[in-house]
Amino acid sequence: MKKTMKILKSWPVWMFMGVLVVALLAVGASKSEGPRTQEERIDSISRRIACPTCDGESVYVSQASASQAIRNEIARQVAQGQSSDNEIVGFIQDRFGGQVLLVPKATGLDALVWALPVAVFICSVAGLAVAFRRWKREQGKDPTDEDRAIVAALLGEDPTDEENI
Repeated sequence: MKKTMKILKSWPVWMFMGVLVVALLAVGASKSEGPRTQEERIDSISRRIACPTCDGESVYVSQASASQAIRNEIARQVAQGQSSDNEIVGFIQDRFGGQVLLVPKATGLDALVWALPVAVFICSVAGLAVAFRRWKREQGKDPTDEDRAIVAALLGEDPTDEENI
């Protein structure tokens, strides 16, 4: 067990894990070039926008008249070629309100949607680590006379009786 712990603490293992993390982050951060045709671009934008009259459907999936109007507006702006995808989504958001986005923005108050679960997870893991470390530290301690008295009282036994201890 000690040999395994010593290997884990050695710097080459940590160096390898660091290089691996950097490589995985680099692969994850690289974006695709995006949709290549106008139709793919229209589909990509319409998947990001929620139907204003439907519950939980995207404009891409919905057959409601409001969704068809939004898809037509997206197609018109894509055909003009003057607006980026984010500008088109912003235009539709201004027209229909902030509730049309299926995925919240990662800025401002909307960033809490992304950051809060991560913060709760990190705090939970840290709390568990502290609790496990404390339990492990206290595991080797012998019970005190007070501990024995509490157990005896719960079992309904006489704490002064030597046979029960």
